[in-house]
Amino acid sequence: MTPEPVPPNTPDDPVLLRTEGRAAYLTLNRPRALNALTHTMVRTIADALDAWEDDPSVDTVVISGAGERGLCAGGDIRAIHADARAGTMGSADFWRDEYRLNARIARYRTPYVAVMDGIVMGGGVGVSAHGTVRVVTERSRVAMPETGIGFVPDVGGTYLLGLAPGELGTHLALTGAAVGAADAQLCGLADHFVPSSALPAFLADLALMPVREALSRSVGEAPSGELAAHRQWIDECYGADTVEEIVERLAARDEPAARASVTSLMEKSPTALKVTLAALRRARGLGPLENVLEQEYRVSCAALGHPDLAEGIRAQVVDKDRAPRWTPATFVEVTATDVERFFAPLGDRELRLATAPLTQEVPW
Repeated sequence: MTPEPVPPNTPDDPVLLRTEGRAAYLTLNRPRALNALTHTMVRTIADALDAWEDDPSVDTVVISGAGERGLCAGGDIRAIHADARAGTMGSADFWRDEYRLNARIARYRTPYVAVMDGIVMGGGVGVSAHGTVRVVTERSRVAMPETGIGFVPDVGGTYLLGLAPGELGTHLALTGAAVGAADAQLCGLADHFVPSSALPAFLADLALMPVREALSRSVGEAPSGELAAHRQWIDECYGADTVEEIVERLAARDEPAARASVTSLMEKSPTALKVTLAALRRARGLGPLENVLEQEYRVSCAALGHPDLAEGIRAQVVDKDRAPRWTPATFVEVTATDVERFFAPLGDRELRLATAPLTQEVPW
């Protein structure tokens, strides 16, 4: 079946689509909401990718965000909050399409260039960090902050962070810490650094020349990161088998950053932390991205029915009192059985993704 052509835009559309020269451009266009993804946006992106993949005039697809604050701050969590409070499953339908899109991006045959400028969190990572070429700038702040709202990293986040060197991914997944350009590169979340001042020229070049050539005209060296200097204590502490032991090891360290991590972890949902650690460890043995996304879908659906998700969004986004009341409130109250429930099969509701060969890695 021939894909439908990309429809014309209006300036207020949440995703702007255009082609210029040899490139097709996707612009997330909700700058006041930090370009947070809605279900409509996910479907629009998927339809555009369908139309462009076999279009002989499109050699490169580029995704970026409108405004100067970031590519995308994640999914529309106010909508998820309403769903969680009402006990409905609309968010599960959103995640089903979103995770399919994440897998599609990873297998996309046309080079897919993600401009990860500014804030790139949660769902924003999902539409960028699985791409062929991932570009960061000095303004980039990349994070999977889900544990702070009683949720668990998704959109392939546990796959990506599970592949990070040592236990860096565990540290980022549990604390939700945001990293800059160099650390995003170190953790495998990004490939190239382009100064923000060079982005307009880089984006214009993609319409005129292959990605490799455009990169050669704009790429530079990222400012120094922080994580490499902390590898020893991160690997030693986060290599523990349980969240409780991780916290104990961190508390015993002399490094201020390790102590700060204890403070961060103690603010998070105990259930979300334990499920996140289990999801990361399992993801490492699941194989391709599709298998991990299927696991994440089970976990996300279970989280939708757990009180911590609605409470976490309430505290951080709705009421903004920053005082969530987690259920249960302590690590010891979260049992192995409680954690296992998040991984229970969904029967007919399972997300089943066909696994295809990965697109060949291009030696940029």
